[in-house]
Amino acid sequence: MTIVKMYATLLVPIIAGIINSVFCKSNLLLSLKVPIDGGKKLKDGKRIFGDNKTIKGFLGYIVFNIIVSIILGFIFNITKINNYNFFYTNHSNTVLFNIYIGFLLGLFYALFELPNSFIKRRSDIKPGKNPTGKYKLFFIILDQADSVFGVALVVWMFYPLGIKLYLLYIALGVVTHLIINMMLYFLHLRKNMF
Repeated sequence: MTIVKMYATLLVPIIAGIINSVFCKSNLLLSLKVPIDGGKKLKDGKRIFGDNKTIKGFLGYIVFNIIVSIILGFIFNITKINNYNFFYTNHSNTVLFNIYIGFLLGLFYALFELPNSFIKRRSDIKPGKNPTGKYKLFFIILDQADSVFGVALVVWMFYPLGIKLYLLYIALGVVTHLIINMMLYFLHLRKNMF
């Protein structure tokens, strides 16, 4: 039952993340496809985040998480399955609450991806690529886990997960993220599988 609740609670960022991947590949709002770092480099001569972290993607995470949160909140209400979502354990399933949750999920998802990009630029790993050698597995796992750390933290803000359930969220999120990335790769929405 716990795994079902975890997935039900994660549905918003999972669906919003897939929609955002499609949105980022589309020709919509190309004026927002500008790197967050503005192309700037640090004193080491390396980019801060790189070309793949764009304003379009960052805002897309927030907007699509809000929209999906409202829609799923409505579905949870009419099907009377609010008890399957950790967010609704201690809070009412209202439109305003779902807007707030969607905003936080999108914001934390996007923000928690940035340190990984920063580290990869310092390590001379090109945007959208993984390293070779002894650090390859570490970065593959980190690429899947970075946003999940943020999303699970948002859940913990509204439901007392505890460290064990938080870490289980990370593990579940990594596996789910890997599966979704493979799916997006085969649909030609990602350049590489991992």
